[in-house]
Amino acid sequence: MAKVVGIRFKPAGKVYDFDAGAFVLAPGDAVIVETEQGLSLATVAAPPRWVEDWPADRPLKKVYRLATPRDFEQREKNAAQERDAFRLCRRFIRELNLPMNLFAVEKAFDGSKITFFFTSEGRVDFRQLLKMLVRELGTRIEMRQVGIRNQTKMCGGMGRCGRELCCATHLEKFDPVSIRMAKEQGLSLNPTKISGQCGRLMCCLVYEYETYKDLKKDLPKVGSWVDTPKGAGKIVRHNPIGGRIAVKIETGAEVEVPADSVQPRQPPERK
Repeated sequence: MAKVVGIRFKPAGKVYDFDAGAFVLAPGDAVIVETEQGLSLATVAAPPRWVEDWPADRPLKKVYRLATPRDFEQREKNAAQERDAFRLCRRFIRELNLPMNLFAVEKAFDGSKITFFFTSEGRVDFRQLLKMLVRELGTRIEMRQVGIRNQTKMCGGMGRCGRELCCATHLEKFDPVSIRMAKEQGLSLNPTKISGQCGRLMCCLVYEYETYKDLKKDLPKVGSWVDTPKGAGKIVRHNPIGGRIAVKIETGAEVEVPADSVQPRQPPERK
């Protein structure tokens, strides 16, 4: 039997399982945990739970100890060194004229490694840059190229809804998003209106997609002809949330009526 606790390293990052040992932990507690990169400062995301048959081929890393004020001081010190490393790397990139956009630097909690995150349209030969950074910083360096959505998740920002970006606050992973989701919800297909800060389709298009599909499955199709209490006409739009449909009747007027008040009919013959 294993006492498993959920640990998160970043505010909207993935939750990882760790061995809680004898520690009494609650969500929000700051802890020092063992990782493949050494000790790291993290936060308890899910309370400990007992698991009877934990797979033997998935050994758990352990919670090393509770975090202390000195650990938070170390984190602030690392943050200052990350800013210095960022400025240094940006200067070297300009000197070497490399086609890359550096946007973040992370230093391992124990100082054993510094990771530089960047985006680029293609592959970048950063071998000379790596040598210059190692010579100046005197520690292990990792250059990591990521996609534009991951950059936005790491940098954060405000969405067009006025709230913080979903990817930077609560999304642990990116779900596939397609233009069909926008069509299903009757949204404008203008790219500037359905794209997020990253330039890709907004993640929130996924949230209500299945609901709209379920609400629309029993509605008559747009373009079909129906008889309404106000006359015959062609369906031009759905209002799935209200269970209503907009119909352009033969007089040219557009009316919105409950979906259960119409009957299908054959389209008029063309003269």
